[in-house]
Amino acid sequence: MKRALFGLLGACLLAGPAAGADSASPFKLGTFDRGGKRFVGIVIKDSQVIDLAAADAALPGTKLVAPVADMKDAIARYDKDLRARVQAIVSQAQSASSRPAFVMDLASVKTLPPILYPTTMLNVAVNYREHGREMAGRTTNPSGAPEPGTAPAGTTSIPGIWERKPDDARWNPYMFVKLPSAVIAAGEPIRLPPGRAQIDWECELGVVIGREARRIDVSRAADYIFGYTLENDVSDRGGRGDPRHGSDWLIAKSHDTFAPTGPFVVPKEFVADPQKLAVKFTLNGQLMQDSSTSAMIHGVYELVAYASHITTLRPGDVIATGTPPGVGSGRTPPIFLKAGDVASCSYEGVGTLTNPVADSEKR
Repeated sequence: MKRALFGLLGACLLAGPAAGADSASPFKLGTFDRGGKRFVGIVIKDSQVIDLAAADAALPGTKLVAPVADMKDAIARYDKDLRARVQAIVSQAQSASSRPAFVMDLASVKTLPPILYPTTMLNVAVNYREHGREMAGRTTNPSGAPEPGTAPAGTTSIPGIWERKPDDARWNPYMFVKLPSAVIAAGEPIRLPPGRAQIDWECELGVVIGREARRIDVSRAADYIFGYTLENDVSDRGGRGDPRHGSDWLIAKSHDTFAPTGPFVVPKEFVADPQKLAVKFTLNGQLMQDSSTSAMIHGVYELVAYASHITTLRPGDVIATGTPPGVGSGRTPPIFLKAGDVASCSYEGVGTLTNPVADSEKR
């Protein structure tokens, strides 16, 4: 292994310290565990992972000022010194004649949730018109019924938060909090809560915040995005047993394991247009959701701006942007998750998030 490492270092030195500094080779970032050691890793070709800290220590070139503590730290530092170093590491690793110890098969490490844990997780309710229809129990609009996504009569701006333009016929954005304690990694089981039989899936694009955002304009929202991940917004459709206060978003959305996230984060430079991504969800291999982010009612940048007018967004926070049609509760008869199922959510260019479904753990 020493011979392989020296061979790699020699090749890198011949290439020069700046080799790969401007590389556009795509990569993803994730959080992993190997032998009880947790580390931030660079994922290449969805098959290999580079231990960032180990590679930074071993390879020539301008090294990081300080080790990366975790994914939040990596995100916060990305534009300062991390991007160029990661690009150089990826370029040098891919051009090496032999594989050093800090490059591992992805299958040989445990994939953890990429962000442990977001300070704030926000989800968007009914951000696709067809999903609005299915949740209303209809596939067409009866005469006189308002189109899902269309502003109900009497809709106004939300003072200080959302200013409606005169020609905007859409309803206002609607967000709710998803507890970070619900986060699990790809491959971990979605646990069915005891006595709750109506558990549904919602395959969503997660927007990962890159720097502190407070009351930003839509035109600047892209500057505050680090990248994109996936979230399965698992949902309990069983209700709360009484009609007080309308929907109970805590029961509906934040059971333990109800926020599978990942498997990785894709930096935004590798996603050309977040509003042109194909979306697919399969249950046990059967296609259930098949859509595109182009069908969102409110786009990614609008949602980031909207949220920033309510709460300060910080590096590593996640906004899940709503699900397209095809959820189980919108079908006739309904289909709900059961133990033994395999749920798989995919967004073009971002990745695939797969989780088994299991009964609750016995305590």
